[in-house]
Amino acid sequence: MKKAIKLASIATAVVAAGVIGATAVSAWGDSAGGRQTYTIKQINDGVLGDKIVLNSIKDNQKDMPLTDERNFVGARDASTGNKGAQNVWQGNEITVEEGKTYLVRIYVHNNNPNGEKAVAKGVTTSFSLPTVVSKEQRVDGYITASNATPNKYWDSVVFKSNRKFYLDYVEGSALLENNGIGKKGVKLSDAIVTNGVKIGFNALNGEVPGCYNYDNFVTIKVKPVFESTEIQKTVRKMSDSKFSEKVTATVGETVEFQIAYKNTNASTMKDVMIVDSLPNNLEYVKGSTVVYNANHKDGAAIKTDTIVTTGLNIGDYKVGANAYIRFQAVVKDKSLSCGDNRLINWAKATNKVGTSTKVSAFAVQDSAEVDVAKKCDTPTPQTYKCKKVNGKYYGKNGNVVSYEQYKKECLAPIPTTGATDIMIGALGLGGVITTAGYYIASRKQLR
Repeated sequence: MKKAIKLASIATAVVAAGVIGATAVSAWGDSAGGRQTYTIKQINDGVLGDKIVLNSIKDNQKDMPLTDERNFVGARDASTGNKGAQNVWQGNEITVEEGKTYLVRIYVHNNNPNGEKAVAKGVTTSFSLPTVVSKEQRVDGYITASNATPNKYWDSVVFKSNRKFYLDYVEGSALLENNGIGKKGVKLSDAIVTNGVKIGFNALNGEVPGCYNYDNFVTIKVKPVFESTEIQKTVRKMSDSKFSEKVTATVGETVEFQIAYKNTNASTMKDVMIVDSLPNNLEYVKGSTVVYNANHKDGAAIKTDTIVTTGLNIGDYKVGANAYIRFQAVVKDKSLSCGDNRLINWAKATNKVGTSTKVSAFAVQDSAEVDVAKKCDTPTPQTYKCKKVNGKYYGKNGNVVSYEQYKKECLAPIPTTGATDIMIGALGLGGVITTAGYYIASRKQLR
């Protein structure tokens, strides 16, 4: 017996891994449209005065975090471990591999050398993660400070692969490191990938003093998720034992569709959504949806019918886990054409990435077909002979002719000599007219 459960119980369960039967290099910028840069000597000579400027030194020594501070966003493979100053960051682009996790960093440096006498206020950092599936993913990093000139700075790093992927933000991974509150690392809110979060040296209050002793490193973790989810759509008639890609059915017959989903990615797929698009002449049978997976091998009857509207959340699936979704539909003649009709039914699977990233994840789809033949009676075309219909003249063989030919074929000739002949001809013509009058009258009676 099929077990009826609430939709939420499927959506919240993680299905075990069991199978049942345009890249810009150094894309930095700022709200000033291209800020002035400085050398260390200029900074030490007091060129800034009381002015607060962030990330504008371009000739740092090799042992410093960045040679050119405008290129302040970088990425590296997290599995290489933290080697401090020996960490190798890719500042422009990085090639990703499936199954790996990557760190993305924002470097924040208040360039004024006057320490706590020149504090940047309201310093906020944020990352903008891409919301598409592509072979290239650009991650933008932003820094803002209310009293800095300019007050907003940005840079980016591009993640690349020869396969399509998206970047999944690892929730809870945001970290601030500095010589103050972040000496051992302090966690930041996941708002780092939405509205941004304040950082600081002594507290997360947005205050960052000037000089290298007070610089900051903000990092998050991301995982590339590659496009490798599988979905297969099949159909059968209720009298059939096997599913196939196509069946032939008649009006009024019920068919059953099956959607096979499998997670072939290298990580768990969360909140897998299945949606089906029925064509016009297939009508969903309410309450017929059943989900089979490793947690519900006997099938779970779904009480809602969202599979053919907004979609059905079938839960989370570990690597290698799969599911089957079945539902029924009746063949209807709502707009069938005479002859053969192909009713193509599409199913689509999408999965949700981190809630903070708002990524539009993969959408893989497949279709199945129901063929329906409609027989229509072909009316016998009416043949007109020696008639005038809709302004056209039809001859004795039923073909359209000129008026002259029509007279020749269908009207009696009118004599042109002798008074007697004219009288007879006139009577004859009168007979023709009278007959036509009766014909028209009889047609009106038949309507």
